[in-house]
Amino acid sequence: MKIGILTSGGDCPGLNAVIRGAVIKGDRLFEDEFIGYRDGWRGVIEGDWMTLPRRRVRGIGRIGGTILGTSRANPFHDGADGAEIVRRHMDEQEVDAIIAIGGDGTLFTANRLSEAGIPVVGVPKTVDNDLDATDYTFGFHTAVEIATESLDRLRMTGDSHHRCMVAEVMGRSVGWIALHSGMAAGAHVICLPEFPLSIEEICGYVKAAHDRGRAPLVVVAEGFVPSDAPEGFMDYDLDEFGRPRFGGVAAALAPLIEERLGIESRATVLGHIQRGGEPTGYDRVLATRLGTAAVDLVHGGGFGRMVALRGTDIVDVPLTEAIDSLKTVPASRWHEAEVLFG
Repeated sequence: MKIGILTSGGDCPGLNAVIRGAVIKGDRLFEDEFIGYRDGWRGVIEGDWMTLPRRRVRGIGRIGGTILGTSRANPFHDGADGAEIVRRHMDEQEVDAIIAIGGDGTLFTANRLSEAGIPVVGVPKTVDNDLDATDYTFGFHTAVEIATESLDRLRMTGDSHHRCMVAEVMGRSVGWIALHSGMAAGAHVICLPEFPLSIEEICGYVKAAHDRGRAPLVVVAEGFVPSDAPEGFMDYDLDEFGRPRFGGVAAALAPLIEERLGIESRATVLGHIQRGGEPTGYDRVLATRLGTAAVDLVHGGGFGRMVALRGTDIVDVPLTEAIDSLKTVPASRWHEAEVLFG
């Protein structure tokens, strides 16, 4: 078979490991031929691709980012007949199937193409870990490790100056990174979009820690908004999909804490540093397993489905299971962390 691979949406540690796993298994067991579409669906739409012989993927599993590049292009943009465009280019290049590696937007597009008869399978990817139907996504572990190390550093400088440090981590609609990194770093309060605390509650936890002689550490997901936030607390711009461009909640929260409590407070935004750099060993292994499983899914004719992690096993599920709902932090996990605040 001739298989096309693309990486779409935000970059993520582990993407190259997926590509490597797929190409090596396909080459060794099935004598498949691979091409890589440049910059996600843009490469499919425009017929921009590169060959992916086994020698090209040698050693890339430990490298962050993606050798194929990525974008947020959409073959259905502006009412275009995306399925016909993709089908035409696949026919021109004699491509038998596509492996689409990406998050909810990418998998939504893959599902739409599959419903139109395009042979496509998915590999879930997101540092936020917010995709349903899979226990964990690769890139999340790396992001948590980077965030935890950064929080540890912030605690040290906070201790030296007796300051309250407010750290903003990734998490548009869910707080998995904030929850895990905050617990790992011993944060005195963690602010998640799923369980919005009030400014008064946040200040209460900060004061309790400060009164015990600690330099308070507040970890906040970028999509968090306090339950009692004043009007205009955050005013986000919208991206090309009409979604808010989150960022800046830590900078808005820190001065409020300082004003109410008289504790010197500083805000830090970790931003894109969380999804850059080399993937952890865990993410390299998970991504490789998903890549090899995606090849099996293609040869089994499992189009319209994606590979997923359930427990310690790699399984496959319908794409619709991943795109129908977000995987939010459950109340049980929130209460585990909440008891540690203050």
